[in-house]
Amino acid sequence: MKTVKILSNQNKIYNEVTTNASYNNLQEDFSIRVVVQGHERFRIGKRNLTLHPSSFLAINEATVFSSSVYADVPVNTFAILYSPAFLKTFHRDYLLSETALLDDPFNTGDTHTATFLETLYPFNGDMMFNLLHLKHHLENSPHDEILISEYLYCCLLNFYKLYDNEIIAKKNQLTVLNPGTRAELFRRLNNAKDYILSNYNQSISIQEISSHACLSEIHFFRSFKQIYNCSPHQYLIQARLNNARYMLKNTSYALSEIVNLIGFDNTSSFIRLFKERFGDTPGNFRGKIVA
Repeated sequence: MKTVKILSNQNKIYNEVTTNASYNNLQEDFSIRVVVQGHERFRIGKRNLTLHPSSFLAINEATVFSSSVYADVPVNTFAILYSPAFLKTFHRDYLLSETALLDDPFNTGDTHTATFLETLYPFNGDMMFNLLHLKHHLENSPHDEILISEYLYCCLLNFYKLYDNEIIAKKNQLTVLNPGTRAELFRRLNNAKDYILSNYNQSISIQEISSHACLSEIHFFRSFKQIYNCSPHQYLIQARLNNARYMLKNTSYALSEIVNLIGFDNTSSFIRLFKERFGDTPGNFRGKIVA
């Protein structure tokens, strides 16, 4: 079942629950896409991405992409699409100073069309809070457009702040001096990061990941640590633990099922690593949520 909400400013929200869906060669407005339950596969150009609940995906206006869901249990996908006019105005207001906005609050001249790196971003903190609350209100108070619009604004604002931290700041951590070379190296490393997040529950090797980035293993390992402050293996473990945390909070899967679903071979190792990262055992973590 798919519901579509179109606001008066032409922003849109898609909310779908399905076990079987395929959308080919789509071209839509700039969108932020999440999976609340299950996973969704995307193809953007030559890249294949798998969206899990611990990440969200940003896709630019007019990018051609395909998505699909094939699952034994229902998958819940959720997407916000921002109209070009709304995004241009938001982008302008975000970049201009308070003085400029006061002097010319309704400037409708040429504005730069915002484009972003089409990649997987961490779905947590304020971004998760606002988007999940938006989903809740849409399902329970679908006619309250003012409230829904406020949530859409907050989600986009959170995305811009996250973009500054995840893309701009991380790219500048690379020690490469040439701007073009730095941008290309960051793009390749980002592709490797997406490969890890898309396949976190699989058995993947450093050779596979570096090959996906079109980098030698040594070059990849050194450069990856510069921007993510950890090794590729550590990043993979973090992805598994973050997804496990989400499953413990939002599903009824048994611990043994979660261990298997996230790609761990050993339950005791998982419990130890989970406690090291989150300060509590998986059982205690889930117990506090239930309580």
